[in-house]
Amino acid sequence: MEEPAREHRAGARMSALSGFAFAVLLVVALVLVRQGPGLGAPDSTYARFYADGHGSVLVTAGVYIVPFAGIGFLWHVSATRTLIDELPGPRSEVPRWLQVTSGVVFVCMVFAGSAAVGAVALLTVFSSTPLPPPDVARALGSAGYGLVFVFGVRAAGMYIIATTRLARTRELLPRWLAVVSYLAAAFLLVSTTFHPAILLVFPGWVVLLSVVLLLEARRPTTPGHLPRVHTVPTPLAPEVHHDHDDRA
Repeated sequence: MEEPAREHRAGARMSALSGFAFAVLLVVALVLVRQGPGLGAPDSTYARFYADGHGSVLVTAGVYIVPFAGIGFLWHVSATRTLIDELPGPRSEVPRWLQVTSGVVFVCMVFAGSAAVGAVALLTVFSSTPLPPPDVARALGSAGYGLVFVFGVRAAGMYIIATTRLARTRELLPRWLAVVSYLAAAFLLVSTTFHPAILLVFPGWVVLLSVVLLLEARRPTTPGHLPRVHTVPTPLAPEVHHDHDDRA
């Protein structure tokens, strides 16, 4: 049983570390991209921000960090799915595929949304052409916010629900974290605000999940803590009855 336990700990550690990496990178990227003017900022603020150039460099740096956050999250999704699949329990294909597809949709929406928000900043850093008028920058920002806050946030909520369902059926998550997970998912699914703070809910949940998985990886290797593994029962050999001849 030592080898399955070692693989279980390695999988839990990989899922936890990739989750931490995703959360840190996403928060840093959001802080940098958020340096740009908000949707309600006047035209003068837009013109001054992009003409100055310093803020555009920060936004551009944030846009470049976003892909690495997405890579970390995809790694986290794959490691978590593999970890769950290795544990025994009821197997349902619908939650398994919802987990993967919602995670991929979230990454796509964050990629596209951050590219739209940082489009004018990229133009100011890498091009010497005249800047577009402020209404163009505002329109691009509106499209980016819609992709992230309308579509991406809902995909994140669906990912939380699917992952929590799978992990609970395999007894991988404590009850308190399952309750917190469903509350966070409900908040993301019904939220209508464009405030950037809402995006901290999802990486915050990933951090909580990663802490639990890291504790799982550090459990002592004792018979009481070894992960249960799938076993295939060995068919018993048919019982052979011998007729004894009692005749002399």
